[in-house]
Amino acid sequence: MAMAAPTGSAAPVAPALCGHLALLLLLAAPAAHGYSFPQQHTMQYWARRLEQEIDGVMRIFGGVQQLKLIYNENSNLFEVKENVPRKLVEKVAGDIESLLAKKVRALKRLANAAEKFQKAHHWQDNIREEDIEYYDSKADTEYDDPDGEEIEREKSNSLKLEFTDDDNFKTKVNYSYAAVQIPTDIYKGSTVILNELNWTQALEDVFIENRKEDPSLLWQVFGSATGVTRYYPATPWRAPNKIDLYDVRRRPWYIQGASSPKDMVIIVDVSGSVSGLTLKLMKTSVYEMLDTLSDDDYVNVASFNEKAKPVSCFKHLVQANIRNKKVFKEDVQGMVAKGTTDYKAGFEYAFDQLQNSNITRANCNKMIMMFTDGGEDRVQDVFEKYNWPNKTVRVFTFSVGQHNYDVTPLQWMACANKGYYFEIPSIGAIRINTQEYLDVLGRPMVLAGNRAKQVQWTNVYQDALGLGLVVTGTLPVFNLTEDSSDRKNQLILGVMGIDVALNDIKRLTPRYNLGANGYVFAIDLNGYVLLHPNLQPQIINFREPVTLDFLDAELEDENKEEIRRSMIDGNDGQRFIKTLIKSLDEQYIDEVFRTYTWAPIKSTNYSLGLVLPPYSTYYIQANLSDQILQVKLPNIKMKDFEYLLPNNFESEGHVFIAPREYCKDLDLSDNNTEFLENFIALMEKVTPDSKQCDNFLLHNLILDTGITQQLVDRVWKDQDLNTYSLLAVFAATDGGITRVFPNKAADDWEEEPEPFNASFYRRSLDNKGYIFKPPYRDAGYRGLDLENNTIGILVSTAVELSIEGKTLKPAVVGVKLDLEAWAEKFKVLASNRTDRDQLGTRRCDPSSSCEMDCEANNKDLICVLIDDGGFLVLSNQEDHWYQVGKFFSEVDANLMSALYNNSFYTRKESYDFQSVCAPEAPSNTGAAPRGVFVPTVADLLSLAWWTSAAAWSLFQQFLYSLTYSSWFQTEEVAGDGMEARETSCIMKQTQYYFSTVNATYNAIIDCGNCSRLFHAQRLANTNLLFVVADKPLCSQCESVKLLQAEVRAPPRDPNQCELVDRPRYRKGPHICFDYNATEDTSDCGRGASFSPSLGVLLSLQLLLLYSSTSRHPLPPAACL
Repeated sequence: MAMAAPTGSAAPVAPALCGHLALLLLLAAPAAHGYSFPQQHTMQYWARRLEQEIDGVMRIFGGVQQLKLIYNENSNLFEVKENVPRKLVEKVAGDIESLLAKKVRALKRLANAAEKFQKAHHWQDNIREEDIEYYDSKADTEYDDPDGEEIEREKSNSLKLEFTDDDNFKTKVNYSYAAVQIPTDIYKGSTVILNELNWTQALEDVFIENRKEDPSLLWQVFGSATGVTRYYPATPWRAPNKIDLYDVRRRPWYIQGASSPKDMVIIVDVSGSVSGLTLKLMKTSVYEMLDTLSDDDYVNVASFNEKAKPVSCFKHLVQANIRNKKVFKEDVQGMVAKGTTDYKAGFEYAFDQLQNSNITRANCNKMIMMFTDGGEDRVQDVFEKYNWPNKTVRVFTFSVGQHNYDVTPLQWMACANKGYYFEIPSIGAIRINTQEYLDVLGRPMVLAGNRAKQVQWTNVYQDALGLGLVVTGTLPVFNLTEDSSDRKNQLILGVMGIDVALNDIKRLTPRYNLGANGYVFAIDLNGYVLLHPNLQPQIINFREPVTLDFLDAELEDENKEEIRRSMIDGNDGQRFIKTLIKSLDEQYIDEVFRTYTWAPIKSTNYSLGLVLPPYSTYYIQANLSDQILQVKLPNIKMKDFEYLLPNNFESEGHVFIAPREYCKDLDLSDNNTEFLENFIALMEKVTPDSKQCDNFLLHNLILDTGITQQLVDRVWKDQDLNTYSLLAVFAATDGGITRVFPNKAADDWEEEPEPFNASFYRRSLDNKGYIFKPPYRDAGYRGLDLENNTIGILVSTAVELSIEGKTLKPAVVGVKLDLEAWAEKFKVLASNRTDRDQLGTRRCDPSSSCEMDCEANNKDLICVLIDDGGFLVLSNQEDHWYQVGKFFSEVDANLMSALYNNSFYTRKESYDFQSVCAPEAPSNTGAAPRGVFVPTVADLLSLAWWTSAAAWSLFQQFLYSLTYSSWFQTEEVAGDGMEARETSCIMKQTQYYFSTVNATYNAIIDCGNCSRLFHAQRLANTNLLFVVADKPLCSQCESVKLLQAEVRAPPRDPNQCELVDRPRYRKGPHICFDYNATEDTSDCGRGASFSPSLGVLLSLQLLLLYSSTSRHPLPPAACL
């Protein structure tokens, strides 16, 4: 333990009086060699010398005062503009509303046209495939075998189209046609599909007309309830390596548009008769059922025999988000068959769950999904008690597996409770029969007519055809035909969707006038971010939508919770708060002030927010039209442009230009020199009023080029950097210029050329004084040869201007210290020398006691500078030099623990929900997510699986396809035994930052004979902590090493079981369609649909079996 004697503000210390006495005695007592631990006043003197040296160097070389003067002298070249948060939010929200409103108009035209076309269509029983003309998007798709063999494609009568590259779609398209995608497991020659293709062909003209009216439209899509997808413009389908498993009906945007929110309880019969393959089928069915739920839905899963119990730790309905569904999927594997069946126990549990009004839930469609192998009890008394006569809960029953039980009771349960009865005799029937219940839920929507035609905007997701992150506006399409009795049809035809790329929305938001730390964000009714600088999903083409909560995108606190709630409620507001933020490199935490301003985006379910630091209230807007015009005059070149040319770097310093979109015709390049040359070449062609350029960016860039060049002439050129052991001096500006002097220092410059993306730049703006930044080193770093490699430490500070009473920070300046030279200087400054040039070391007379110092006694005394994140900056120990930049616990765990325990540092833990990880090795124990009882793709494609437990499955598929409209399907997952793929995962992050304690401490790390003294003190006007400590005398005083490195979160961390008991505030869609008095519930048995040909069935089976030899996994299907 560490006992401390604070001389500043209070902090947790050992309370025992004997501890203080022991500390005083140790401080006063000389060691055997005549040296004693330095007194407190001595170390405070050393700290002042360090502060003065740092301040002196920065005053001479930083040039803060000179740069202020330069800005003031050039004030005629710019104006100081004001960011008015409420006006900015109002304007951007209005622009986004207008953008989405244009898409909504196109969406409604499509939905209305589709209903009209289908109503006018005449069903043809004898329709043939050759009668239909369409472009099959998969006709030209190559499914290549990894070993080089091409897999034979099915013959197609598809149109042959020509495609051209299109920048808007980032792929080749054809604007004259739409494309059709049909799931692999659907026979495209069936009568149902051919009639669907026939009437949807008329949509192509509407697609084309929509684009003429709005050329910015992206994908226009109709997802049919039959599984057919027709999208415009035409482009070849992006196929995976093997089997295309995309089915539009299982995409979140389709599910959201096809039904109102759901409260669902899944109950699974686990009595003794349910064993072997039947239990496997039930587990897989639950998997697939969960995948039909979105974030607007709520769910719980329970198993039952004589009693019912939840399969997971969730005791009530929980939101069907990605993390909760993952818990269900993992825990379903623990179900074991035993005991006898008691339907009453299962249904009573389910009804109790649905009647619990003390929890957050969807409060719309209520349903029970029961999976069983059969039984005789109809439990009519339960339905009479809980559900009749109003029948507010629909009951869906699923008879699973091969058995001879009477299924009449199961059919009766579904029919008596407005539900549906399904049969799942084999693995191939699972996918289709776990999604068809959506047709039943769609009935009240269809019967409600226009009231139910509500445009909904989805969560963010990855587009399947390569657009990147998009949102989709959806609108249901209804069957408007009537039967001979003039009764309305109650089937949903499908869902119409139009994509909007997030980049198109971002272009409507301000960026550079907000400064490096200002930004715009937007959230939906679930609190998920639509726009946010921290929305950076790492998984491409991931099946699930991108659901990052606002409180996970930032560091959560009470103020942000209240802001989030107000935004979800559709209010506008503004709040000035003190909050914590992570640095861009995620190594540091800063306590900052921010103004949050928000307002709803009308006619949508989104809300827009603006975050602005106090110093970004004002910004510089240059006006250099006359100067730019000079470039066009003969024999005249503006000096500012000349200074951007590489041939001036040697005298004026190396210039890095931020890679911004200054002009549309500017060729971007990763090579800074090439980018500069492209920029200069373009500047010789454009005029000040050129519409192809962003004049704000262009003028500010040129202004800052000239201003930083004047800094070179006035300050840097006349100074000898070697005198103060500096490797470089630099300046970076809001305008996008980073100038590094001398030119050779640019060879080792590792910071981002975009100042807004540089951690040192953003932290300097948020912190007062001088910010030290050592090069980050992880725990495994072993160091470089310092004789051949120079290590630099950045020291930076913001330039704060005050112009006509308006305060702003348009630039950051700094120096780069030579580590080795400054380590020697550090030892001298923290020593008892009176003259730094004095040779030799001071000797202590044996008859008197002397205080140790960091130079003469570096074998006994550790002296270090640690930054506010806990990273080592400087040390008097030469063997520490290669560890500079490491978290200090990796260097001296015992001492870092003492600093933390004495409240010099505070710890902040958070989670990154957007990380990507290599898959973990499968465990052979426990109920793993892909345990032996789940027939995954690997199970299905593994030759061993086919020849053992499921050897009869192929015959069963063949036999049952004659009777039932289901056939072989596979899960959209990569199976065991296949090559590993990166997967989405949760990473746990830990950062340390200075507490509010500014005390000077003398303390003892109490560990018996291994006790150590230490002193710690903050250096004024810096982010440094000066620490002096005894070297450890022995290794017996061990302490737990503090961890800072990002690590993969353990299973169930964060604890979902606890989080669901305090759910975050959210709102669902404001209109619910779960009841209509005219609904016809007589169709409640196994729905008729088309059957595939035996040829398709066998071909698919053989294809799946063939692909089991592949070394590569099946990639998950992407969202469209």
